[in-house]
Amino acid sequence: MTEKPIARGLATKALHERLTGDSLNPTQPSIVADLKDSSTVIKWQEEKGEAHFMQERCWAELSPFYGRYGSQQTRQLIEEVKKLEESAAALVCDCGMQAIALVFDILLTPGSHAVLLTQIYNKTKTYVNRLCERIGAEVTIVNDGDWDAIEAAIRPNTKVLFAETFTNPLVRAQDIARLSSLAGAAKLVIDSTIVTPWGPKRPLLQAGVDIVVASGTKALGGQDADLWGYVATNDIDIANRVMDLMAMRGGILDWRRAQSVVEGLASAKENFQIRCHSAAQIAAYLSGHPKVADVFHPSLTDHVDRKIIQQQYAMTGSLLSFRPANKSEAEVGALCDKIAETFIRYAPSFDGLTTKVNHHQSVSEYFTPPSVLQKMGIDKLVRLGVGVEDTDDIIAALRWALG
Repeated sequence: MTEKPIARGLATKALHERLTGDSLNPTQPSIVADLKDSSTVIKWQEEKGEAHFMQERCWAELSPFYGRYGSQQTRQLIEEVKKLEESAAALVCDCGMQAIALVFDILLTPGSHAVLLTQIYNKTKTYVNRLCERIGAEVTIVNDGDWDAIEAAIRPNTKVLFAETFTNPLVRAQDIARLSSLAGAAKLVIDSTIVTPWGPKRPLLQAGVDIVVASGTKALGGQDADLWGYVATNDIDIANRVMDLMAMRGGILDWRRAQSVVEGLASAKENFQIRCHSAAQIAAYLSGHPKVADVFHPSLTDHVDRKIIQQQYAMTGSLLSFRPANKSEAEVGALCDKIAETFIRYAPSFDGLTTKVNHHQSVSEYFTPPSVLQKMGIDKLVRLGVGVEDTDDIIAALRWALG
């Protein structure tokens, strides 16, 4: 038997003496792991096959094999999401829209049909419309809360009923039980970014929802630092199919962001509670202001979905919007600019540390005709994403700007 080669060169020894554990990088986790030998590969492949065959877990939870499939850090975050959503499976990806796209790409097939509620994110509507055009499927868009229209829209070939709770910017609340009963054989998919896992009185997946998607960038990240999203479900087959697609085309969350998010989760719920409480106080203040015509927040007693909110939701979220009285769209935009002269920042998104303001038309509906905005009831809106500052300071800033 020939003698096994031993590293003798200084460069070789210097590198390999610094490698620890299974990382192939001397200073940080690597995107590929030292698998030791072929038996590890075979074991991993067998476990992946078993995950598909037995349908007892999603293969996203397997030991790290390659960075495009996941890492120790993504596995940790997956476990945290499963706890939060009380789900059998979860997957983490690089943003909320990735999560939405993955789910629709799995569920919609040529000749199928999707029903979307009107107040979902614009990019979601655009993506689904383009997907349906590309594969020969159909989509119907129905107003939130129009139960007769929702029921009429469901067809034998409907594969997805998709809604958000709470919606942006009018913060409508979904009656999850009723949506579930109307969905029939279609999968009920809920974007729960605004309501968060902490918002419903009963976990969405226990209340009739088939799949939860969300942008973790918002409340679960909570610091405007890490872009990420997730899919949670009790349907292991769907979870494995989503993971197969993500493994092929990319989109997995990198280990650095996963680690950062896991480290920040300890304070995320407390910060969200602070924001929710503050947003409710701010909404109450704005409701009584003589220069404010309309206020939209789930905490308000005159909210159109008040009964549903009382029955099904424990927290009312940090996002609110309001319509100043007797102002044009341009004047509302100018008011947002004035608010941003205070410590409140002009920025999109919400559920960060700082309070953010933006003009809804400028940020989200810039190319939408004014007549359409008015018909949808989303014209002349100031959007406020409440942060963790003192509530009295936020109210004082708004008081000064409103005059």
